[in-house]
Amino acid sequence: MRAIKVICFTALVAPMLSWAQPMLWSYSTAGEKGPPEAEFHMGRLIYTLPSTNGWRRGGGRPWWGIDYPEAEFHFLPGLRRLTRLDVAQDSRHMLATDEQLYDYPFIFAQQVGRWNLNKEEAEAMREYLKRGGFLVVDDFHGAYDWQVFESVIRRVLPGYPIVDIQEGDDIMRILYDLDMNTQIPGRRHLYLAADGSTQAQLAGEATWRAIYDEHGRMMVAINYNMDMGDAWQHADDQVYPEPMTALAYRFGVNYVLYAMTH
Repeated sequence: MRAIKVICFTALVAPMLSWAQPMLWSYSTAGEKGPPEAEFHMGRLIYTLPSTNGWRRGGGRPWWGIDYPEAEFHFLPGLRRLTRLDVAQDSRHMLATDEQLYDYPFIFAQQVGRWNLNKEEAEAMREYLKRGGFLVVDDFHGAYDWQVFESVIRRVLPGYPIVDIQEGDDIMRILYDLDMNTQIPGRRHLYLAADGSTQAQLAGEATWRAIYDEHGRMMVAINYNMDMGDAWQHADDQVYPEPMTALAYRFGVNYVLYAMTH
């Protein structure tokens, strides 16, 4: 009977491990250095010093990788399916001071209400952005988070105004015509309303902002009071509303195409 149980367990679990292998592989190799592995290789910004590594209590994930690896595990195959881009399987994780940063035109930074860049990192990020790099910041909420984010980005790009993205901006229509009225909340912000529908309660109104260079090119896309990464992460979660996930995918695709063409 014990042998039969082992055989049955193996038969059930082996396919699950096979399906999960890309996710496990991506988490174990994310810190590797090297050139991009495809036409588009997503970059994630490590925004704390290696000595602290940004690890949060209890959760076991760094704040800069709060939705990793599930967000990439869902979004990158979608990007491959919805565009003609050759897309790497996983994201590459880098400090702002890593020389290889210049090989990655799209950098994703999460939980920037907690981030910090020292003087050297801020100068390196400024150089990256002014040379044509594109930074997307996501998953920060409320006045305190905004204050933290703004204090850092002002050191990165002093003198550059932060403005609201207008509906006619290139990034809003480069592939998808985007809906700025649909929220993209984190799963933790969802609640079941009295009518049985799933609603979101955020710390403030979802806001899309940006920083542009002297020629009108967007350098930094700012997802404030929203959580695009969480929407990617929970794309297969029946609790998370489909319209919110669909919009998060469309924004992600538009951001990537903008970064690759501007």
